[in-house]
Amino acid sequence: MSIFTRDYEYYEGVPKINIYGIRVLFTLMFLFLSHDSWTHILHHTGDWVVTDAVAWCVWLAYGAISWIGIIRPLKMLPIILLEIIYKTAWLFVVAYPLWRENELAGSPAEYTTMVFIFVILPILFMPWRYFFSVYILGKETA
Repeated sequence: MSIFTRDYEYYEGVPKINIYGIRVLFTLMFLFLSHDSWTHILHHTGDWVVTDAVAWCVWLAYGAISWIGIIRPLKMLPIILLEIIYKTAWLFVVAYPLWRENELAGSPAEYTTMVFIFVILPILFMPWRYFFSVYILGKETA
């Protein structure tokens, strides 16, 4: 069976390539977000800036629940959608204006932009037909 064909037996008609891609994304989220957020939180000194603390705690939670997506990728698709929305929004709200004014290179936003530009991967791996059918229309299977 090809990884590009729809798998009705195990994955409700979602192609295996999407399942494998989503599992890789969840694995990367689990490893990197968990490591980065725990490291930052445990080694932080001094008072927290409230919004920074919220962001780090959200990323900690996001990384921690990503392990569920490794095991049950279709059940955790809303997490992938959250990733797509927040990264795309950040790129348009923060990075694009800096880039347009030729101020992105060398700015504090440059590194985050380089990381967030890979939002193309969850956009490509998201099984959009299944997502809309199940999560928006409320159908049992795609």
